[in-house]
Amino acid sequence: MNKQYFTYIMSSTNKALYIGMTNNLERRVWQHKNGQGSSHTKKYQIDKLVYFEETSDVKSAIAREKVLKGWKRDKKISLIIGFNPTWKDLSTEWDI
Repeated sequence: MNKQYFTYIMSSTNKALYIGMTNNLERRVWQHKNGQGSSHTKKYQIDKLVYFEETSDVKSAIAREKVLKGWKRDKKISLIIGFNPTWKDLSTEWDI
């Protein structure tokens, strides 16, 4: 069985962003939604999954997280809009 890793972007209602990496996206999103994700997501009420990528290579996921974190805000927003133009919470249909 191949492990899966995710690089993801969470957003608040006013579009504050958080970028992370995990091997269990549903669990990690649940943590963010319940104030257990990070102090940044809790402080800024960042609780909507707006973007994610999946890979089976942990080093690639970590590298991608670093790349995305290094981007300017407008480039991050363009990435999100290209993937999720309405900024819909992609986790709303999950059972979390």
